[in-house]
This record gives sequence, structure tokens and C-alpha cells, in this order.
Amino acid sequence: AEMTHLQAGLSPETIEKARLELNENPDILHQDIQQVRDMIITRPDIGFLRTDDAFILRFLRARKFHQTEAFRLLAQYFQYRQLNLDMFKNFKADDPGIKRALTDGFPGVLENRDHCGRKILLLFAANWDQSRNSFIDILRAILLSLEVLIEDQELQINGFILIIDWSNFSFKQASKLTPSILKLAIEGLQDSFPARFGGVHFVNQPWYIHALYTLIKPFLKDKTRKRIFLHGNNLNSLHQLIHPECLPSEFGGTLPPYDMGTWARTLLGPDYSDENEYTHTSYNAMHVKHASSNLEREASPKPMKRSQSVVEAGTLKHEDQGENENTQPLLALD
Repeated sequence: AEMTHLQAGLSPETIEKARLELNENPDILHQDIQQVRDMIITRPDIGFLRTDDAFILRFLRARKFHQTEAFRLLAQYFQYRQLNLDMFKNFKADDPGIKRALTDGFPGVLENRDHCGRKILLLFAANWDQSRNSFIDILRAILLSLEVLIEDQELQINGFILIIDWSNFSFKQASKLTPSILKLAIEGLQDSFPARFGGVHFVNQPWYIHALYTLIKPFLKDKTRKRIFLHGNNLNSLHQLIHPECLPSEFGGTLPPYDMGTWARTLLGPDYSDENEYTHTSYNAMHVKHASSNLEREASPKPMKRSQSVVEAGTLKHEDQGENENTQPLLALD
């Protein structure tokens, strides 16, 4: 019974689910955690900045109490942070880049969980204004959000669902998704984070997102691949996996449309209203608002311009060629 403080606050159903699905045994939880902790000396190259029981437990849960796997994930977690220091500098909700991404709805997080108790994260790809948010800041905002959510033990056990809506996501926007940054995202989410992802659902994806998906497949584990569902515009297949009563109307659900500020308000609290740069009205209004500043930007000299376009040309055919001319290969690996 001295064990139960680690499972404090969990419902009996969740404790039972953890036993059945994750091989979690309250009686030997401490030994399991200690055995993972004992492996830390095997990786002197990594700074393990946090090693308390509750922290190690989330890695065991993410790997079904397979100790070696849990340790590998723990090592990856800190190694990823060590290798990508810039991403984790000022890793807080009020960091300007992270705050902007959160305010723009990256990610969206639904209040209610699905029928399996999983938290639903939403990404509306078309809302990505590339003059406002770098892909890295969006990734940082997603990782920070998961970091906050994973504190909840129920979610350590039940996990997450990610729904990405690609409607109105332009070819030009897609061209910014280079293999190297997509790889960074996959490493951060699939290989280095102690969360269970029950499913990643693509909705309304255009052909070029299909092409991109084919490209990143090699970086995906079989287990991840089986959990990625490409629904296209068939919402029925989505509803078979996530009940409509758990979804906002954008996904054919019975809940009201998702309000982009919901999660940002939760994370930023009273700080939220500081950002009056623009309020989310419509995608077009956003661009009208930015049009003048874009012109100024275009007018100012850009020393980086040439080398940048060479890099982009290498990744994707040059913008000037027009978006319909799809004779060339869509993407070449870096």
C-alpha cells in the first residue's frame, strides 16, 4: 500500500486499464522504476536532468513497462533536448514564438476526451501563416503542450489522438515542410516523448500531402505507421474511430466549431490577452492585415535571398514554375 501515492488520483478503471494494457503492477512499481534508474550510469554522455519516480513512471507507461525500452526512451528524451538546445531555450508558454503559435491555435486541444479517455489534439494546417510562425515554433508549442498534458496520469495511461486537417493547405505552404524539419518533428514526437499516441488522423489531405507522407514513411516505426489514418474527405471513417460527440463541427462532430484560443488561454492564463496582433477572424482577413508589412519586407534588401531559393529549389520545384506543373518529382530528400 505504500505504493499507492504514485497512482494517486487514478480511477479504479484506469488502474485496471494500466494493469491490462500496460502491465502496470502497483506492488512492484518502485522496483520497476529503480531498475530503469539504475541504467542511467550506462549513458554518461547524456545529462538526465530529472530522475524522480513520477517522471520515470511516465516512460515506463509509454513503453508498457518494458524496462529497457523505457530507459531507451528516457535517454532519447534528454538526448533530443541536448542535440536541439535552441528549441528548448526559454521553453515556456510566454516565449514569443511559442506564444504566437499557441495563440494561432497550434495545437488546438479539445476539453473533452474521446470515448477511450484520450486527449484530442487538433492542427488546422491552413491556419499556418508562415510569415508569423516558423515550423520550429509550432513544433515547440506542440511539445510544450504535451509536456503540460502528460503531467496528468490519466493521459499517461490513456494517451492522445492527433487530428490534422489539411483543407486549404496550399502547395506553397507544403513546400516549406522539408524532410529535415519533418524528421525533427517525428524524432521529437515518436522517438523522444513519453506519450502513447492512439492515432494520427489526416483529414482532407491533398495529393501533395500524400506525396510528403510517402517521403517520411521511412522515419516511422511500424507501430506508428499502423496508427496513421488517411481519411481524405471521408468523415465516416474518422467517426468509426472517434465518435462524433467528441468532435467539433469541422470534423462532422456534434460539438461547436473549435475556438482557436481555447488551449492558449488555458496555458497562458491572464497573459493571454497581451497579444493583440490580430484576432482570428478569417484566414483571408489575416492576409489582408499582413499584406502591407509583406510589401515592406519585399522592398528591403535580403542578403539571404539567393542561397535560400537554391535550397528551396533543391527541396521542391521553384515557386515561379506555377503550382500545376507537376512533371518534376515533388520532393527530393535532403
